[in-house]
Amino acid sequence: MDCVFTRKVSKKGQVVIPIQIRKALGLKKGSKVSFELKNGEITIKKLPTALDWSNLVKQIPVEDVKIGENGYFDPKKSPDFHDWMVNG
Repeated sequence: MDCVFTRKVSKKGQVVIPIQIRKALGLKKGSKVSFELKNGEITIKKLPTALDWSNLVKQIPVEDVKIGENGYFDPKKSPDFHDWMVNG
């Protein structure tokens, strides 16, 4: 989303996040955001929830990797681990 929105800062220093941005990021009451001030600019980021982390962890492949006594593994038996070790 490449949109620019302008809002006023209230007497208490509050700013309303436009509905388009709240919907796009899934921000709801109680959502947490972080603020970063750098070079005179503010960056606001949605912080991940426990559910976000849970869904991310579910995507991590699980592979039983057998490491030999010499510290090596068979890349044919553990292709995902081999790819991760080589490509990161």
